[in-house]
Amino acid sequence: MSEITTYEKTKDSGIEWIGSVPSHWRVHTLYQLVTQVKEKNSNFQEKNLLSLSYGKIKRKDIDSPDGLLPASFDGYNIIEDGDIVLRLTDLQNDHTSLRVGLATERGIITSAYTTLRPIDTSNSKYLFYLLHAFDLKKGFYGMGSGVRQGLNYAEVKELRIVLPRQDEKDTIVQFLDEQCAQIDTVIEEAKLSVAEYKKWRASIVFEAVTKGLNPLAEMKDSHIDWIGQMPAHWGILSLKYLCSMQAGKNLVSDQIDEAGEYPVYGGNGIRGYYSKYNYEGEYLLVGRQGALCGNVHKIKGCFWATEHAVVTKNVEGVELSFLYYLLNGMNLNRYASNSAAQPGLSVNTIQNIKTVFPPIEEQIEISTYLNDICHSIDSIIENKQSLIFELESYKKSLIFETVTGKRKVV
Repeated sequence: MSEITTYEKTKDSGIEWIGSVPSHWRVHTLYQLVTQVKEKNSNFQEKNLLSLSYGKIKRKDIDSPDGLLPASFDGYNIIEDGDIVLRLTDLQNDHTSLRVGLATERGIITSAYTTLRPIDTSNSKYLFYLLHAFDLKKGFYGMGSGVRQGLNYAEVKELRIVLPRQDEKDTIVQFLDEQCAQIDTVIEEAKLSVAEYKKWRASIVFEAVTKGLNPLAEMKDSHIDWIGQMPAHWGILSLKYLCSMQAGKNLVSDQIDEAGEYPVYGGNGIRGYYSKYNYEGEYLLVGRQGALCGNVHKIKGCFWATEHAVVTKNVEGVELSFLYYLLNGMNLNRYASNSAAQPGLSVNTIQNIKTVFPPIEEQIEISTYLNDICHSIDSIIENKQSLIFELESYKKSLIFETVTGKRKVV
């Protein structure tokens, strides 16, 4: 790793998001350094389809039946290696996306995006890192007047930026390439590890709630495809005999805020707060709609459950914690209907699913076992997710401080 120090002499750049910079760095307006790329893909001359996703420009299968692709690609923009692509649409609704990408090959990309081509190609990588830093500061959302759905080149080209000497640019780019690659490798390894731990956790839960904890127990065929063999002394029942279920009650967005006393839950956690509650006690909430339908949460206290959650209560003879793990192990999402615009689960569908059912003593035993082992696994996952967050935060600050001259790379 290169040594990092600070510059001795600095000056105010006059650019709010950048602040002070080394005294010898020059301030430019973006249009002095780039031109807008508008090269239509006439007669389908280029077929290498590219897309901007999570700040990366990647290849996309032009013949894939998946996704929303146009009937013709003639209107797409031909871009080259070193071009910088900006996604400046949907600024009002999407505040999380990364909106700047660097092309590493020739291809076509939707003309809805703004593509910049550095006049001096040696500036390409540095300008990408600088605009990426501006993006991480959510700078595009503050451009223009009022609430904007999108920006265009005429507005973006007026962005004021700073530029160091050529030797400094080369050093900064090399440093960031190396450091970001190392950080990304560690992040990717941590994410893969988290995914493996989650699979392991799900496997442990499934085995415990469908096979029990006694490896010597006599087994029989459950005649339920997703379960297979089950302990011979366990029963089989529809869920409606193990718990009561009902959909929550709708709240309009204006009623949900941070000033209310009681938490409002949808199908995937807290959505806000409200002045009233419609449930009190300990319940399970099952997500009903969207990509996360079938998710199960354990809730305790006074709360409001919206129509996006199935409010679930155990009946006598069923231990709530066991029911929680059972519903998790069942992977309820497999029963979701895709007839609407998004996957959905009805109360009636869930209630009529058949599943296995052990005696109460084994329910308690299984719950105790799973509470302990899942707590240990969840702690490991939480630590790894904290590491991912810290590395991503460090990477952001490293890019910003380096391309704006807060750190000197030598």
